[in-house]
Amino acid sequence: MKKLENKTALVTGSARGIGKAIAYRLGTEGAKVVISDVLFDLASATAEEFRSAGFEALAVRADVTKSDDVALLVEETVTRFGALDIVVNNAGITRDTLLLRMSEADWDLVLNINLKGAFLMTQAAAKVMIKQRSGRIINISSVVGRMGNAGQANYASSKAGLLGLTKSAAKELASRGITVNAVAPGYIATEMTEKLSDAAKEAFLNNIPLKRPGTPDDIAGVVAFLASEDAAYLTGQVIGVDGGLLM
Repeated sequence: MKKLENKTALVTGSARGIGKAIAYRLGTEGAKVVISDVLFDLASATAEEFRSAGFEALAVRADVTKSDDVALLVEETVTRFGALDIVVNNAGITRDTLLLRMSEADWDLVLNINLKGAFLMTQAAAKVMIKQRSGRIINISSVVGRMGNAGQANYASSKAGLLGLTKSAAKELASRGITVNAVAPGYIATEMTEKLSDAAKEAFLNNIPLKRPGTPDDIAGVVAFLASEDAAYLTGQVIGVDGGLLM
């Protein structure tokens, strides 16, 4: 029996990139997967790709900054699959620039999607999971949320905030059989990191002991572990998947 057989997993921002890799891995472990994204056409194509691979998959358009969208997302998940066992708060964006040049709008946008979105999803999912007396919530933070990074004050703040949310939610929900953990990726080769300058990429690689960027599959494997019964006694933890960068 696969580790996530008969489980339902919802991954935000999963039409592409790390979120898609996470959703795919959870599907290979037997989970029914909800692909949630603001890019509905791309989410639909991803869900169809997953169904062709033999997974049960549903695409839902949702803006995680809007509580009504989040409530409907959870409701549609439970209506379709009868439960909500795993939530991965992955949706996130960057708007990088130096602190003194950063606009208030870019600060608000990044914090709203990366942090407020995870708060709203956690709140809505917890209501279902508390009734089930079980659940896994996994937040995708970042190494820069633990160490900071020039030009990413908004992104680093949002990802650091996710760590506080993870630990607080873990303490509040543990008695109901719900675990809450975070994964902090390092430099991962994705569309988002492709936008970095060659100098920025080189600077990252020079500081990574394993001397290579990570892949979305590196993150997906750790998330699959946290979603499984193998991680039943882990909560409030932050797992760095960064090739040794923070070390």
